[in-house]
Formats: sequence, structure tokens, C-alpha cells
Amino acid sequence: MLHAIGRKQRSDDLVGLLLDCHQRIRSFAGLAVTVGARMDALPGEVVEVCSRVERYFSEALPLHVQDEEESILPRLHGRSHDVDVALERMREQHDRHLDLLRGLLDLSAAVRMAPGDEAVRWMLHDVALELQADFEPHLQAEERIIFPAIRSLVSTKEQEDIVGELRARRSSAMSSRLP
Repeated sequence: MLHAIGRKQRSDDLVGLLLDCHQRIRSFAGLAVTVGARMDALPGEVVEVCSRVERYFSEALPLHVQDEEESILPRLHGRSHDVDVALERMREQHDRHLDLLRGLLDLSAAVRMAPGDEAVRWMLHDVALELQADFEPHLQAEERIIFPAIRSLVSTKEQEDIVGELRARRSSAMSSRLP
């Protein structure tokens, strides 16, 4: 098996939920790197992993970005100059990630359709590595600056409201996928 991502105990506080999302971002980017490089993986495994990677980056990651830009950014903006700078950088980086994500999704779909094509697998590996390298400082900056600011500058009530918004987004996304 290439790599299993198991479920862990669900966080209930806002920063815990965001950290869980960051861990999934790292895990799925790592899966894409691995599936691109592990030529000994069985074709069925490759197809399954690519499907999971595509689903995560096309469905779940956009929800996380929406959480940050629509629920967190408006509540933190204007409360600290340093946090405002970090929020603007976060938004710019989200935009910059889009091209790499499109490339990763296209290559993952190509690998899923032809799991034995080593050249395309290595292309996926390379794009996934580039995305990983782009994600890591972004995630670390959020964890170092924005997440502590949430804890110190956003009231408990506001944090609970944001958690409700995050869950509502996911519930809406899940219900729109049901037949």
C-alpha cells in the first residue's frame, strides 16, 4: 500500500480544525509525490490514490481556502498590522497555488488513466514536489502568525461562529454531491 490516511479524533476548536486541514494538505501532497515516484505500486493502488488526491485537492482544499478567506480573514483584518500583512500574503499565495494545483490535478488524472506511464508519473512527482515546496512555508506562516492571532484576537463566540460556518460549508458540499 502506498500510504493510508486514517481518521483521527475530530477537533472541535477552530485552530484545531485548521491544523487538521493543514495536516491533510501535507498528507495529500505527500501522497501525490509518492504515487509519482513509486513505480512498484500496483496499478489499482495508483488509480485509487490518484482518485483520492484529485478529490481532496478539487473538493476539500477549496473549502479550506474559503474558510480562511471568507470566515477568518474578515474577522482578523484590521486588528493587527503584522496579522494584516500575513493575511494579504496568505491571499496572494492562495492565488499563486492555483496554477500548480491545476497542473497536479491534470497530471493525476493522466496517471489515473494510464498508471503504467512512468514519464507521466515522474511529471506528477515533480509538480507535487513543487507544490509541496510552495505549500510548506505558506502553512508554516499561517501556523506561526495567523493561528495564534485567532486565539488571541478573535473572541470565543466569534471562533464558535466560524466553526459553524466551516461545518455548514462541508455539509452543503456533501449534500450537493449526493445523488
